Amino acid sequence: MSATAVIAVFDVGKTNKKLFLFDEHYKIVWEQSFSFTETVDEDGHACEDVEKLGTWVRDSYLLLDTLKEFEIRAVNFSAYGASFVHIGKDDRPITPLYNYLKPYPPRLQKQFYDTYGGEITFSMLTASPVLGSLNSGMQLYRIKAEHPELFEQISCSLHLPQYLSFLLTGKKYSDITSIGCHTNLWNFSQQHYHEWVYREGIIDKLAPLRPSGDILPLENGRVAGIGLHDSSAAMIPYLESFREPFVLISTGTWCISMNPFNDTPLTTAELQKDCLCYMNYQGRPVKASRLFAGYEHEQQVKKLAAHFQKDVRYAAGVAFDPDIVSHLRERKEENWEPGAFDSFETAYHRLIMDIMEQQVASTLLVLQGAEVKRIFVDGGFGRNQVYMHLLAAAFPQIEVFAASIPQATAMGAALAIHSHWNSRSLPGDIIELRYFK
Repeated sequence: MSATAVIAVFDVGKTNKKLFLFDEHYKIVWEQSFSFTETVDEDGHACEDVEKLGTWVRDSYLLLDTLKEFEIRAVNFSAYGASFVHIGKDDRPITPLYNYLKPYPPRLQKQFYDTYGGEITFSMLTASPVLGSLNSGMQLYRIKAEHPELFEQISCSLHLPQYLSFLLTGKKYSDITSIGCHTNLWNFSQQHYHEWVYREGIIDKLAPLRPSGDILPLENGRVAGIGLHDSSAAMIPYLESFREPFVLISTGTWCISMNPFNDTPLTTAELQKDCLCYMNYQGRPVKASRLFAGYEHEQQVKKLAAHFQKDVRYAAGVAFDPDIVSHLRERKEENWEPGAFDSFETAYHRLIMDIMEQQVASTLLVLQGAEVKRIFVDGGFGRNQVYMHLLAAAFPQIEVFAASIPQATAMGAALAIHSHWNSRSLPGDIIELRYFK
């Protein structure tokens, strides 16, 4: 029997590290997951253990050679963003992999924005709201200011997806999906690095840019991608499957509305409402708005469950009831407290109605720019009947679908280099859709 042709994808999240094998029809035929404890940086802040991560990638790649039923044709990588691996002359990491949630020194932040045109102007040029360490370029600025001798020792700074590729290929490249995602590094209007990157000598630490779909040679005729930022990778299955303008609402802790067909420049008002732009794998801007709704939902459901003496999982089974919605719309607005309602179901509908009001405002921020025909919702809220029905009612002119893709981020990384390993045409069934009227 001949071996099954596959692509291997390393998918590195904050919590779980996964390795998948996809066959030529983009079905997962093998997988492995791994997690390891964090370490701390020199200030005692928790961070990824970059040594353990590197060992896992190399060992897992060697393990693939023992799976004789598969013919590994290609490898690619997706990983979380806003995280640099700084490597020295010997190609080994010389700093911890600093956590993007690490507090940023206010004095240094003020010095940076005062020097480079002020927060509003700078944020508009780089499509990056002021986010401290989450603006990954600011991590390099901080090292230069606080540890100049360490800055001198850095031979190259790679975003995490590109570092994973480097571990197997030995080649150092930057990728626009990492550089172009709220890093403070990229000038969106001029389509190259912002002037501060040159003035501060940051450019000397960055690897040359290559297109996201490029490949590098490995042994045995295999090829490797240069890696993708996870948010951009998760959008690829949609961009490959649908040509008509759409918005994707990716739901988890954050609900992020993304419009890859809206390339209008960010306005001051949009920035102040937590909008940003990032680059997709084709190098085109995607306008995105964020809402902290998943976290809010989780906290309020705990309150509800305690008050009505239910398990927190009870919320997942609440069916949509239009009569409850009508009744709540007629009632005078009250403060949302579990005690104000006669049942878990009624209180839960009120909670989702309140979240939906914010969701509609957030999604409207990115709807301009092209006549959007469809909204896709993936993640937790896509499985929530109440949320999906209310969303469909809020956008009657647009078709609303719950979308499900098994391991969308990893699949996106595989699709990005499709033509380099897979001679078949793309399958039409990689996204499962459910329509809500």
